[in-house]
Amino acid sequence: MPNFCAAPNCTRKSTQSDLAFFRFPRDPERCRIWVENCRRADLEAKTSDQLNKHYRLCAKHFDPAMVCKTSPYRTVLKDTAIPTIFDLTSHLKNPHTRHRKRIKELTEEDIRKIKERRLASSIDQIASKKDAAEDGTTTNEDEPQLSTEEKAFREYLRSLFEAVVMLGKQSIPLMPLKASETELKPNNFQALLDYRMNAGDEALKKRFEATAVNSEYLSVTQQSQLLDICENTVREEMLMEVRESRFFSLVTGDLVEFANEKHLPLFLRFVNQQNVLREEFLDFVPFDGDEPALVERLEAQLTDRWGLSMEDCRGQAHKATGISTTKMKAVAILLMEKYPLALHMPCSHMALNIHLANSLPFPNVQVVMETLRRIGAFFQAQSTQDELEKAISTHYQKNEEKGAALKQACIPGWTEQHNVFDVLLDMLPPLLLCMDNIRDNEEGKFAASVVADGYSIAETLADFEIVVTIVILKNVLTFTRAFGRNLQGETLDVFFAANSLTAVLHSLNEVNDNIDVYHEFWYEEAVSVATMIEIPVKVPRLFLRKQRAADVGEIQAEPYFKEYVTMPVIHGIMQEVEDMFSETNLKALKCLSLVPAVMGQMKFNTTEENYADVYRNDLPNPDTLPAELHCWRIKWKHRGKEVRLPTTIHETLQLPDVKFFPNVNSFLKVLSTLPVLKLEDSKSDTASGRLQAYLDSMPPHQWNKSLAMLNVNTHVKHDLDVMVDKYCRLYPEDDTEVDAESEEVAEEEAGMK
Repeated sequence: MPNFCAAPNCTRKSTQSDLAFFRFPRDPERCRIWVENCRRADLEAKTSDQLNKHYRLCAKHFDPAMVCKTSPYRTVLKDTAIPTIFDLTSHLKNPHTRHRKRIKELTEEDIRKIKERRLASSIDQIASKKDAAEDGTTTNEDEPQLSTEEKAFREYLRSLFEAVVMLGKQSIPLMPLKASETELKPNNFQALLDYRMNAGDEALKKRFEATAVNSEYLSVTQQSQLLDICENTVREEMLMEVRESRFFSLVTGDLVEFANEKHLPLFLRFVNQQNVLREEFLDFVPFDGDEPALVERLEAQLTDRWGLSMEDCRGQAHKATGISTTKMKAVAILLMEKYPLALHMPCSHMALNIHLANSLPFPNVQVVMETLRRIGAFFQAQSTQDELEKAISTHYQKNEEKGAALKQACIPGWTEQHNVFDVLLDMLPPLLLCMDNIRDNEEGKFAASVVADGYSIAETLADFEIVVTIVILKNVLTFTRAFGRNLQGETLDVFFAANSLTAVLHSLNEVNDNIDVYHEFWYEEAVSVATMIEIPVKVPRLFLRKQRAADVGEIQAEPYFKEYVTMPVIHGIMQEVEDMFSETNLKALKCLSLVPAVMGQMKFNTTEENYADVYRNDLPNPDTLPAELHCWRIKWKHRGKEVRLPTTIHETLQLPDVKFFPNVNSFLKVLSTLPVLKLEDSKSDTASGRLQAYLDSMPPHQWNKSLAMLNVNTHVKHDLDVMVDKYCRLYPEDDTEVDAESEEVAEEEAGMK
């Protein structure tokens, strides 16, 4: 990923130059001098740690004598290097250009202080040279002085980091599974180091040649330190790109449990410098505490630790399930109160109907959604899928066309589709038949755990309350199914979906106004399904018990399900649709008319100006927007016959002449980050897909946050030398040895006890 130079009027980046780029120093005084020489007023308020993490200067701003090439691949600065070469005037030739790197105007007081500091610095340098000459000592000006031991230590660390990165990329845990109480499998990390030494790694050989073969090379603490460095280095590479892009959206995934503590996977969506939409996995955030505490934690992570600004967050989506749904809805509301442009939208990874059902906080609905997730996992195995298809053939033997259609519908992943409730209802009879066959297990094909899971799922589905809930969800969500499919379709579909919301809400309101009639039809459908699969029609046992305890007369089934299922579901869906598609959200989506194919479909009679105020402050020249939009429409309206209209934001941003329309360019980049818009990548290559693949590849007790980070982000380039530098700075060799010795002593004392 590119490094960008922080100097005024310098546009160099590492991908376009062989120049070396250097971090601002951590030493506060030296860092202050760098900032002062840069004349960047916006950097003065930042700490030396923040500057060291997020900002770079290229080698062009240093005297060549200050830059040392230690190898063909590595360039370093002398410890006393100060940047002195800057272009502070070229921007004056074009005063109307918008600059992000503002140059500070110096006052007379600033100039006086700089002169005093430089005079004092010159006196100190003369004195130090005089002292060195008197002592007869000289220093090599060509390269930093590293002792033989230091060089060997750095080579050793490089080998360790190579091994850790390889384990992370291959999804191999550092520690193995226990084979039994008395037997322990070899440590994976240690086995890899042994292999490297046998293959001729001299740095590791020198380090461990005197180590007993049955002792650990590295303590758990040292392994943890290596993992932390790897994780932070990879993350920093991605964050540099996010900062340069400025605008981003926040996306969270399903909860993941590490060491009995729940964590929230955190993704950022942004458009990189190549105008490509990216969604990257950045970290796991602890999920404990109430909603305000979680909001505070998210803000601290993004701003204090990562150097981003929540003012630049343009969207948020939370792929929550189960009991976490209510909490994440509250988090979204709190974030929007603080940052109104962080629009809360559905996530493109999840079908809208699934999202709407997940958002309903009713126990019966949550049981249905959890059962769907269990069904999806249960039929991932080919043996259970074959059994299901056999049951479908048996049940629909008199209607082969229906059976064939159902087999086609229940392909892997069907429990995540827009029409999931329609398919589930049609498949309920063969599904229960399949579970009965697995429970009988006459041929002994299925393990006991599979039989137990099948039995549990069947018991849940064979409940009239669950059948009614599935029927109600199917019928209510019929009105949002086409809307949701369009919303997560192509750009043109999304635009028309935004304009069709009024019709969707009208349909839902019509159902609500005539709820008695609709409920009667839906209840009859549920009774018919229950009768077919021999499920007794009754009020839930728990409710009856409460009625008896309160000495209230027993309620009939139909009015019970109307009051406790049908009405809550319809009201909940209506409220969620209105919340997720507020006026501001719809304004943002209607701005998709900037895409040429949408403009063409609208006969170039679009009115983006009416919605542009949402992102007015994000545009480089908002005052010229009306004129620019007029030129943009004219450009495409009078194009040549052979010119095809771009159909997506991505295609439009890749046009070479889009840079001549700066407001349109910025507008499209901001819109592209909205979480509801689908990614250009295939589903299998998204960050959320890679994270799920990592979690599926090993037992939960072997999940590791740092290894997950490395595994999900194998596409991110990593610099082993940067990792070595960080390790040497944070954990000097002497401290590492002391820590290792203290850990060994602690282990010995624990053994004696």
